[in-house]
Amino acid sequence: MLGAIGLMGGIFDKNFSKESRITIIIMVVTATLIYEIGTYIIGHFIYGYDFEIISFAKILLIESIYNVILTIILYPLMQSLGYKIEEEYKGNKILTRYF
Repeated sequence: MLGAIGLMGGIFDKNFSKESRITIIIMVVTATLIYEIGTYIIGHFIYGYDFEIISFAKILLIESIYNVILTIILYPLMQSLGYKIEEEYKGNKILTRYF
């Protein structure tokens, strides 16, 4: 399931803007839904979990809200760190005054 989420992230990385917080939040909620539903279905077939829709929906709602709150708090920090790292690697480090 984590591989599927990584593949989805790679596809969405090229198609959506990373500047919009709404887009990021929608992607986080979608990834949470896909991961939890997938692991629930796999758990049902492998471990024989019973389908308890109401309790699963409560857990899914709580995890989605938790992930959205973490995204709102941590995404600006990760975004600024990413810009600094990108600037460091893409910056022109050649001393042109000596050439």
